[in-house]
Formats: sequence, structure tokens, C-alpha cells
Amino acid sequence: MTLFREAGPDDFGHVMRLYRQLHPKDPVLRDGSDAAAFAQILGSPGLHLFVLEVDGAVVATTYLNLIPNLTRSASPYAVIENVVVDEAVRGTGLGKQIMARTLQAAWDAGCYKAMLQTGSRTPATHAFYRACGFSPDAKTAYLARPS
Repeated sequence: MTLFREAGPDDFGHVMRLYRQLHPKDPVLRDGSDAAAFAQILGSPGLHLFVLEVDGAVVATTYLNLIPNLTRSASPYAVIENVVVDEAVRGTGLGKQIMARTLQAAWDAGCYKAMLQTGSRTPATHAFYRACGFSPDAKTAYLARPS
């Protein structure tokens, strides 16, 4: 059985396990700041951390940010981040399932667009996002980081 749902407090370990697959070189935080950020996300309106369960095991996650907007008839827009499918079940269609449900949540919230960025240079990753309905040609993304 497959279940798409919002993450809850008991999902912290499951989500962090998936994030380790996404960014294996990130340091392990021992001061609790990651758990505090997780709780803040869960408690913030407009922030939605989703998980996909298969037979009770969390196998995928997405993070949907709904952002209020003053243009486009004051319609919000969405930013999707931290898309991860467990390495053991990649290529089985679960990524498309969680992305379709995440996009539907954005459309249900009245968003006029949904955006995401990827740092991946892997052609299969880009093909996956195109297959989910994202266009790499619609906008140009720029990224700034503190120096």
C-alpha cells in the first residue's frame, strides 16, 4: 500500500535518512538544530514536508513552499525542494507519484506556478523532472551564496 501524507514529528529520522542520500557530505548535526528546523517547518503555515510510504516504510520526500504573491492576481507560487527517493527503490515510479501529489497540493493551494532547481548534472535527473511536467526553458535561475 502506498500513502502520500504530510510528515509528522515521528518522521524526523526517516526524512533525515533520505536527506543523507541527497547530500551525503553534509555534516551530522549533534546540537539539535536540525530537529528544531524540522519542528519549525512542521509548524509553519505554507510549508509542507511530504513523505511517501510504501507498506509503512518512508521511501520518498518532497518539501513544498507556498509563497504569497502580489502579482498574477495575488496568486501564490510554489517552490519545491529536497526531492529524494530512497536509492533502493529509484526507477520504480515512486518519484513520479510523490511529485504528482506535491504538484497537486500546489495547484489545490491556488498556485499559478511551481518551480524547482537541481544541482544535478545527471541527464536522468533532468529527464525525470521533464517527465514530471517541469520545463528547463521557461525561466533562468540564478543562485547567490554568502562569500
